Amino acid sequence: MLKLSEKYGDIFTVHFGPRKAVVLAGYETIKDALLNHAEEFGERAEIPIFRKTTHGNGIVFSHGELWKTMRRFTLSTLRDFGVGKKTIEVRILEELNFLINYFESHQEKPFDTTVILNSAVSNVICSILFGERFEYEDPIFLALLKLLNENTKLLGSPMVQLYNFYPSLGFLFGAPKTVLRNVDELNAFLEKFFKKHRQEFNENNLTGFVDAFLMKQQQESRNSHTHFHNENLLFSTLDLFAAGTETTSTTVRWGLLLMMKYPEIQGRIQEEMDQVIEPGQMPMLEDRKKLPYTDAVIHEIQRFSNIIPMSVSRSTSTDVNFRGYMIPKGIEVIPLLTSVLKDKSHWETPDQFNPSHFLDTDGSFTRKEAFIPFSIGNNNFLCSVCSYADCTAGAADARHL
Repeated sequence: MLKLSEKYGDIFTVHFGPRKAVVLAGYETIKDALLNHAEEFGERAEIPIFRKTTHGNGIVFSHGELWKTMRRFTLSTLRDFGVGKKTIEVRILEELNFLINYFESHQEKPFDTTVILNSAVSNVICSILFGERFEYEDPIFLALLKLLNENTKLLGSPMVQLYNFYPSLGFLFGAPKTVLRNVDELNAFLEKFFKKHRQEFNENNLTGFVDAFLMKQQQESRNSHTHFHNENLLFSTLDLFAAGTETTSTTVRWGLLLMMKYPEIQGRIQEEMDQVIEPGQMPMLEDRKKLPYTDAVIHEIQRFSNIIPMSVSRSTSTDVNFRGYMIPKGIEVIPLLTSVLKDKSHWETPDQFNPSHFLDTDGSFTRKEAFIPFSIGNNNFLCSVCSYADCTAGAADARHL
């Protein structure tokens, strides 16, 4: 798609079998569409595999009034339980202590970081969803993470993409069936947690998102058209569990890899931290302004790793005349985030890992408007969870880490 944008410009149409999509490339074009024309590009695209798995429920792939209701409730509830506030830092630091102990238990011998980082990050999400964390060896917890990890890989596989292009031929493809089976298993696991929370529910002691949802169910029990039904509880929880686990743990793993590849950068971070952090103390968010180089490295890790290269597909809510093109209602729109994170007009060395992208001539941290690793705008789910007031242009930033 990057090569196509070089040939056809920042707006072009691609055909995936019978499915047509409009690709937006470059920072200025994507910003114009998702910020200045947020309503017109505000719908979610109909992706067959997600329609089959969620039936339109949850947060990420729901539509219309249901999406607005679930998004509003989720944002309010997450903030009530500390997301974007000082209290979330306490949860993260607590989990970091468990993670450090795990690292040290290997006594400097090599080990695979995939499962443990997924577990640690997921535990922070679980503390918000369920009000509790899980031991790293917990078989149920590990089974959940395994299913989640397998589905993440399958959803990007050629067979699932073929299914999305030709859903009527779905019976020929094995991967979509595996995805559906895994979702059923994930749902069965989550139902056990919901049952426990229903049995122990106390409206005067809400432990997390699930309890808050159950209370909302009680309040709307007489509303036959309520969106707060069990299917939405299930898929909203799964959306948060998946989105909150995979994005951050993958980014942290990229960070570890890049620090191994560039030991001189790792050494400079350690030197800066030694000057700011007292021995035996953990880094705090309040230390961030005193750690400009470390802050720049974290941002550059997110830019370089580019873990959501095509964002989540949008759809036009109406016919829209955009930059000289008439884009019809209901067409899929792909914001090509790779084209922004590698935009040569915004980054000096877009194909290189270079923390200087986020440093000025004095070595102070500087923000870049083209830093949108999780897309941009209020209709973006991952951005919406971020409640930091100085977040640039509605974009999620490195403090998700």
